[in-house]
Order: sequence, then C-alpha cells, then structure tokens
Amino acid sequence: MRILRDGLNIKWPEGLKRTKARECVLSVLKDSNRPLSAMEIFEEIEGRGHTIWLSTVYRVLDAFEEKGLVIKTSLLNNELTLYDLKATGHRHYAVCVECHKIVTMTNCPMKDFKPSFKDDEIEVIGHKVEVYGYCKDCR
Repeated sequence: MRILRDGLNIKWPEGLKRTKARECVLSVLKDSNRPLSAMEIFEEIEGRGHTIWLSTVYRVLDAFEEKGLVIKTSLLNNELTLYDLKATGHRHYAVCVECHKIVTMTNCPMKDFKPSFKDDEIEVIGHKVEVYGYCKDCR
C-alpha cells in the first residue's frame, strides 16, 4: 500500500488540532493509491508500529470529513464504506461482489449527462454511480 501519490498538496484544516492519531490517518491516506476502509487504515497504522484504537480512526475520519479533507463513499448498499482524500478529485469505483476488490474507473459515466427537471425543481450538485461485478480473479 506504500504507493505515494505525488503532487498532493494537502493543507491541514483550519481549526483542527494536530494529533498523532490524525497525522497517522492522514499519512496512510496520502500514501494509498486507492480509497480505504477504516479497518484498512487501522491495520496500516498498526503495521507501521503505531498504536491506535479503531474507534479513534473512525472519529478522525469523521472530523476529516466534516472539515472537507476526505470524501466518504458507501458502496454495496452501505456494506462497504471507503475514505479518500478530497484532493484526489472526483472518481468512481467498481466493486467485486465476491472479494470486495475496488477498481477505480478511468472515466465518469455521468460527465456528459445533463438531467433536466420541470420548472427547475432541483439543482443538481453531485451524483453517485455504483458499479458492481466480478473481478478477473473471481470470475
């Protein structure tokens, strides 16, 4: 998981105190090339020789989401929740329904989609695309 995403300029959120736990979570997210679950973040921090509670990881992720540092994505009918740095931009993922492997889509299928509503009843500010299937190892 040690693939560093070069070029990410992450600014510490204003009003959020720097703690060892928060710095560890941020470091793991910066070093990952894909979104991670809270358990994966916890295991990576422990693997780096630090001690942290899983509940602390969740609290840190909640604080980061509130400050706009991370994006929380729920997949597989909310069975799988992933976290990624907001600085990585807008992405979509496909999930293997067998092993839960995550594959980043190379495009946004909604890019050219322009929804229209009678009398401008809603202003669209975002979307969520969920793609499921079997990865090449599980077929």
